[in-house]
This record gives sequence, structure tokens and C-alpha cells, in this order.
Amino acid sequence: MKKIIRITTVPVSLKGLLRGQLRYMSSHYEMIGISSGGEVLDEVAQIEGVRVIPVNMTRKITPLQDLISIIRLIKIFRREKPFIVHTHTPKAGTVGMIAAKLANVDHRLHTIAGLPLVEARGFKRFILNLVEKITYSCATMIYPNSYGLKDIILENKFTSEKKLKVLGKGSSNGIDVSHFDPSLYNSVQSKSLREELKIDPEDFVFVFIGRLVKDKGINELIQAFNNIYQENPNSKLLLVGSYERDLDPLLPETEKIIDTHPGVISAGWQKDVRPYLHISDVLVFPSYREGFPNVVMQAGAMGLPSIVSNINGCNEIVQDGINGVIIPVKSIEPMEKEMRKMISDPEMRKELAGNAREVISDRYKQDYVWESILQEYLKLEHP
Repeated sequence: MKKIIRITTVPVSLKGLLRGQLRYMSSHYEMIGISSGGEVLDEVAQIEGVRVIPVNMTRKITPLQDLISIIRLIKIFRREKPFIVHTHTPKAGTVGMIAAKLANVDHRLHTIAGLPLVEARGFKRFILNLVEKITYSCATMIYPNSYGLKDIILENKFTSEKKLKVLGKGSSNGIDVSHFDPSLYNSVQSKSLREELKIDPEDFVFVFIGRLVKDKGINELIQAFNNIYQENPNSKLLLVGSYERDLDPLLPETEKIIDTHPGVISAGWQKDVRPYLHISDVLVFPSYREGFPNVVMQAGAMGLPSIVSNINGCNEIVQDGINGVIIPVKSIEPMEKEMRKMISDPEMRKELAGNAREVISDRYKQDYVWESILQEYLKLEHP
């Protein structure tokens, strides 16, 4: 059985973003997972039923540590002799593709699920552009997980179009609609969680799920909600996620509002976001950049309409006026306007919510995405 090595920078990506995929592929290939070591990587081995190999990688620009990672990967590739090396996440993509090329691996695949460089400027942007070009030049095939990302890659001339392909209708892993299903929850469960979070029965709940960082549009979201709350004290903003103060901090005044505002509820990072989606009315996701955001698919599968920024991925999952609304990036007034409309026009909101799950089920069901990836692997066996 041919070997395929899948690599992510940190094991939580193997465990969460690609959950179930390695096990699915194991029927056809010997799958090996590589990521930074620790308990989570051991959990991946158990959950997916695959062999794992720890290789420490950093998410920041760390040339010496990156070189050590590359050398370690080259040794592993030469020993394991994989048919395919398939990388995800930026740093794993760079060190993985360089190492695979130097180890003479024939098929070097990299999935792009977002470009941090989109928001970078100056010398940092120059370095990130250079790293991206190196990664793509070492890969034999690049899979942007949205059509918008493919356009950005071509606009920046990181690689040629013949190396690029979007699989299916986008997404890296699709969504398990049997797992994200509102019928799994009842009113008693919802009432209990709302009481725990001090959300009254008549409260209207906006929810955000993700890292609480600048690039997710949290500064703008907090301002918009703060304005809405003045006229709608029965509105709540539920934040499900944790800060990353070292990588992308929020404004101090934003954090202060989150900590002190009577309408803002910070639930922290949660292993299972479904109960939080089930007690909410609308997802607000004003991110600056994404690949193909899982949370927008998850919210849709749970029957929530979404307010999303007009960026790649978001504007593919959400069809404006069908299952949600699309607003300009980094905008406070348009976001505030649409949030107000969600409160004041329950018929419109119900119509959007009524379409939400069907759109996701039709386009992004997990089996469909997995099969698209598998077919790509099989084609390499018989070109």
C-alpha cells in the first residue's frame, strides 16, 4: 500500500480542521500524520487510526528552527519513501514542500486555506511573498480551498494557473452535517446553557466563533454591537474563542469593552461549538481574510443565517440574501445596519435561516469533499 504523509504546523489542525480525513483515506493508502509533538498529536493517532511522527514547527518566522524542521523532514521522507507529501497551514507548507523536493518525493501537494500576507505591508509583506513563491515552486500541485484564494494567488503571480486547482466547490474538509445538526438539541438543553450564560429568554443573540484577534474584525464588531446595544438592551453578543495577544492583539479599548460590557458574553475557547450556535440567532463573522471558514459552514448547518465580510470563502459559502448577508471588509456602519435589520425584521431572518442548512448540505457535505481529494490522489497513480 502506497504511503501518503499529511503535515500541519500544529496538531490541533490535524485533529480539528482535517478531522476524519486521514481515517477515510486509510482504506486506500497508508496514512502518516506529521505535526509538532505533544498530547494532541497522540490523540490524532487514536482518533484517525494512523501512525504519527512529531516534528516541531513554529508559526512565526524562525529561520534556524525552520532549517532544523526541514532537515528532520528530509530524513523522514528518505526513510519512509512516501508516494505523496500533502501539506496544510503556512509553515508546514513551506518546510514540508522544501523538504519533499530535496528528498525527491514525486508528488508534493499543498492546500492553501488562507493567506496571512493579505494584511501584511512593507518588508514583512516582501518576506511573506517570497516564502509563498518558494513554497509553490517546490510543490507539484497547489489546492486553494476557495475560488477567491485562487484569484489572489494568480493576481500576486505566486505560481502559474496550471499548478492550481480548487477541489469540488471549495473547503479543505467539508462539514459533517449529521454532527452539525440542530435537531440534536432541544429547548431544555438550550434553556440550561442560556441560563448559565445569563442570557434571558427574550434576548436576541449574535454569536462570533473564532480567535479574538484584529484580523477577525473583532474591533469593528465590538464597536458595531456597542452602538446597537444602546437602543436594543435585549441584544447579546456571544464570543466563543480565545485571544492571541502575541500574534494579533486587539485594541486595548476593545478588550476593555469585552471585559466590562453587560451585553458581551465571552465564553472562551470551546471544544464543541454546537450548543453555542444552537442558542444563537445570527452568526456575525467580519474577518479580514480567510481561506474557507469552517465556522460559517458550521453555523449554516445549524440553521443560522450569517453576516460575513466580502472576502474569499465567506462570499462563496454565503449567498447574499439567500442564507445570509455580505458586508464590506473592515466596515462598522454596514455591519451595524445588517445586525439591526436581523433584530427588526424577523421574517427576513427566518427566511435566511430556513435556507441556511440546505445550502451547506447541497454544496459542502464532508463525503463529497473527501471523495474529491481521494480522486486527486488516485489520478496521480494513473496519470
